[in-house]
Amino acid sequence: QVQLVESGGGLVQAGGSLRLSCATSGIIFSFGIRSMSWYRQAPGKQRDLVATITSGGNTNYADSVQGRFTISRDNAKNTVFLQMNSLKPEDTAVYYCNVQRYSGRDYWGQGTQVTVSS
Repeated sequence: QVQLVESGGGLVQAGGSLRLSCATSGIIFSFGIRSMSWYRQAPGKQRDLVATITSGGNTNYADSVQGRFTISRDNAKNTVFLQMNSLKPEDTAVYYCNVQRYSGRDYWGQGTQVTVSS
């Protein structure tokens, strides 16, 4: 019954901003969740980690997005966000939400497309 649904992607010009959301069901953030992350995958490339937030609130970012992206969560709504500012064409990719339980079990969303034009 666990589901992750990403939304908020779209087409934006370089320098613009987007806010991605990951709505979850079957998951309670205050119980058994180790971390929440955003990954992205560009055409012909592997899926790479973009940002992570732990159950304690610590965050980590890929060097390529440091200072431009911010990951956050709303525990009451069981939702993860990714605020993306100063977007660049190289940020174009499908963005995926990931949740990991303390047991090590992972859950993935279906992805949302982000396209940044020059």
